[in-house]
Amino acid sequence: MSTTTPDTPLPYYEDVSPGSGGLPPRAWTAGSDAARLSLGGDWAFRLSPTATAEDESFARPDYDTTGWDTVAVPGHWVLQGHGAPIYTNVLYPFPVDPPRVPTENPTGDHRRVFDLPGDWPADGDAVLRFEGVESCARVWLNGQELGVFKGSRLPHEFAVGELLRPRGNVLAVRVHQWSSGSYLEDQDQWWLPGIFREVTLVHRPADAVGDFFVHASYDHASGEGTLRVDAEPGGRVTVPELGLDLATGESATVAVEPWTAETPRLYEATLATGGERVSLRVGFRTVVVEDGVIKVNGKRVLFRGVNRHEFHPETGRALDLETMREDLVLMKRHNINAVRTSHYPPHPAFLDLCDELGLWVIDECDLETHGFVDLGWRGNPVDDDRWTPALVDRARRMVERDKNHPSVVMWSLGNECGTGRGLTAMAEWIRERDPSRVIHYEGDMSCADTDVYSRMYAPHEEVEQIGRRAEAPWADAELDARRRALPFILCEYAHAMGNGPGGLSEYQRLFEAHERCQGGFVWEWIDHGIAKRTPEGELFYGYGGDFGEELHDGNFVCDGLLFPDRTPSPGLIEYKKVIEPVRIEGDGAAGTVRVTNTHNFADLSHLAFSWVYEAEGVAVDGGELAVPPLGPGESAEVKLAGRPATDSTGEALWTVRARLAADTAWAPAGHEVAWGQFPAAPATRAPAAAQAPAATGAAAVAPRREGDTIVLGPGVFDPASGALVSLGGLEVTGPRLDVWRAPTDNDNGASWQPDERYGLIWRALGLHRLRHRVDAVEVADDALTVRTRVAPAATDVGLVAVYRWTAETADTADGDRLRLAVSVTPHGEWTCPLPRLGVRLGVPAALGRAEWFGGGPGEAYPDTRAASRIGRWALTVDAMQTPYVRPQENGARADVRWARLTGADGTGIAVEGAPPFWFTARRWTTEQLDAAEHTPDLSASADTVWVNLDHGQQGIGSQSCGPGVLPPYRLDAGPAEFSFTFSRI
Repeated sequence: MSTTTPDTPLPYYEDVSPGSGGLPPRAWTAGSDAARLSLGGDWAFRLSPTATAEDESFARPDYDTTGWDTVAVPGHWVLQGHGAPIYTNVLYPFPVDPPRVPTENPTGDHRRVFDLPGDWPADGDAVLRFEGVESCARVWLNGQELGVFKGSRLPHEFAVGELLRPRGNVLAVRVHQWSSGSYLEDQDQWWLPGIFREVTLVHRPADAVGDFFVHASYDHASGEGTLRVDAEPGGRVTVPELGLDLATGESATVAVEPWTAETPRLYEATLATGGERVSLRVGFRTVVVEDGVIKVNGKRVLFRGVNRHEFHPETGRALDLETMREDLVLMKRHNINAVRTSHYPPHPAFLDLCDELGLWVIDECDLETHGFVDLGWRGNPVDDDRWTPALVDRARRMVERDKNHPSVVMWSLGNECGTGRGLTAMAEWIRERDPSRVIHYEGDMSCADTDVYSRMYAPHEEVEQIGRRAEAPWADAELDARRRALPFILCEYAHAMGNGPGGLSEYQRLFEAHERCQGGFVWEWIDHGIAKRTPEGELFYGYGGDFGEELHDGNFVCDGLLFPDRTPSPGLIEYKKVIEPVRIEGDGAAGTVRVTNTHNFADLSHLAFSWVYEAEGVAVDGGELAVPPLGPGESAEVKLAGRPATDSTGEALWTVRARLAADTAWAPAGHEVAWGQFPAAPATRAPAAAQAPAATGAAAVAPRREGDTIVLGPGVFDPASGALVSLGGLEVTGPRLDVWRAPTDNDNGASWQPDERYGLIWRALGLHRLRHRVDAVEVADDALTVRTRVAPAATDVGLVAVYRWTAETADTADGDRLRLAVSVTPHGEWTCPLPRLGVRLGVPAALGRAEWFGGGPGEAYPDTRAASRIGRWALTVDAMQTPYVRPQENGARADVRWARLTGADGTGIAVEGAPPFWFTARRWTTEQLDAAEHTPDLSASADTVWVNLDHGQQGIGSQSCGPGVLPPYRLDAGPAEFSFTFSRI
């Protein structure tokens, strides 16, 4: 029976208001001469199962907290041993009955006792500032209630000057995990309650700066900037470098260097009022939409972006400044120039760093109501007028806090909220307050409230149509015409979940080909795996379902370009190559290289170019390359040095690199920004340097029977199955045909895209449990031929595989060579592509060191190979593995000409391929990899290294949320022939 009636007021944590008792929002500043006191550290803490299990007596100064626990602030209590995190993508983890929340509402009472510093000013006022609390907080100071607030990732302030005393101040904060605000915070991330950003006491002297707004525009035609700073109360603004000394509200126009993400020029300034001096960093820039294109300082910009949640594997959304800087340094080093702050304003210090280091920012409001989508958006708060004050409050707090950052070029209303009047009210308020920036929102394709047409995961063909302004029409002709005139971005694309994403290069070509298509933001920056340990102490990363959640979305929370420990994934290495701001293309036969500057603003004077000439992966010669300081969009053809006179054999390649010529704030001199590689002449394969050529007069070897085996050159075979059992005295298993791979997250696909969820289709077909039937083992004078049929149970499709073994003896260091020619013919009606096509073999576990000539140094697949550079590489087998949070297919090296697996003594096995092949080596089988849920589930074999030599691989795509594998990268079943030559080292 209900305990409330329509006339019964809801408790504060369930009403739809944004809160009470707080001060109006104002600009963030990191530099002020006003006194500040951090209240971070250990706080007394008590967790209750419901919002009303305890009364408010804990806020009394004399309350005894003996027996309470402690938690670190900033921090989340569920990451400090109190309760557990919950991961959902779309679904609310509580019944949808807005604005009501469950009685089971974990509530954390926090207490902090503090003294004022001895030099704390005696006059003036003071403000208590919270940077972020999830999801609803009620605050008391010295027994006096200050107020309530919601809006987890936004600041809230309270006036407290009259309540302070020199010693023994008691700050009490009650935090509820669930509140009406939770309905507005259904972002794809962990639900992590707590005081997760700083709490600060700030002195407010008489005539202190209340708020200020820096207006710093740039006229690209004249090269001049216009500065005006509005402030409450008035004061003076000085910019020594520009010789400016202005009253607030007064404008001045002077010659300046503009701010851009490529050239983040900032001018140090000071705002002084009667009671306070505030340090400013002013960047002059102008953002407009002109002729259907977003322009900054008169030029079209191309966003090479990422979406970034705030996350650390141990502290959740409680990030320190060093971690924020590490994120941005990694972005800059990987050619990323833009960040969408998905899906809430970040810590304000992050935007200071974006100003300093140079990144374009879409600053997104703390708003998402995605959980209403499965209800047909019924009850959606953004279309319910009762919620509009809370929505506008969130927009105000974002804009007022962040309005002075030149890096912020777009305000975003939120994410995945459907449509409604509340969004319109937010947009109208923002336009009135700050017309100098673009307004973004993806969820309304009519673009009624926005200045940019934004989409998520639009497939390549649709992006091309949009680029030509030929997309499908909207029902409303007026809105359709408006939308077609807008610039276009992909605010999310290339879902970076697990192995992938694929198809990046094809997207980038579209962005560069169509002026309207102004780039996109990869989803997302980092895997949100939470650090856990096995009982034996081994570190791994947990995801949805690992913390006892009754409702969760599994490892969908691990979809970043960084692993949780901030190690770059292969996807980030690929993205860096695809978006590099210098294009290097060569004509080896002509001995020239064409260099194109694809920066929007910077010339190439900050880069130094060099070349190297390699034969069979070994550097033969190299030197510096004189490239003119090309302006944005300019190209030049530069002559390379002639082919080195040094005698060399083998495949020859030129590699040209562009590196930083001097140290920057984000990388040292010598950091590689871009590279290009191309054949020195039409490709011809010389015998591999690692594989000695057969001596003149090398003779073919006939197979012979020895006891219960067949011997062919260095190989020994089982006569019944035709299987190779040893090579040059080393035991081996196989090789035999293999088509299975442990499905990637992109193979398994998204539930709303069933047609190409090939991981599920492959498993349903039975490709993970193929059976091999031997039809014939034929011994001839010149070859051993094994005929087989490979097929899954319960179906009539299969693959006929013929293995033809030959050998030759040669007077070389490597001795006899064993050649395997494989032909494959599909039978039956194959309605899906194959995962892979090649052979798998097992070699002794002692052969733990790999060397190869081909693509590297990292993994690559057909549609993720832009960053794969041809060279001679060496790694341990263990280092060849990519530790995806959820184990899956990984570690393939592309375009391999030859590979060697050796032990500590240098002996081992070598293999050459014709044509070049995909090379994978690991200490577990594909089946074991497929069965693993976390990295500790993988146990290295004590006796075997498993090797895949693949003629083909299915591409990766992005179908864990985006498009599938593009047609050129699908491994359709068809006749195939390939060969490998083995020898004992």
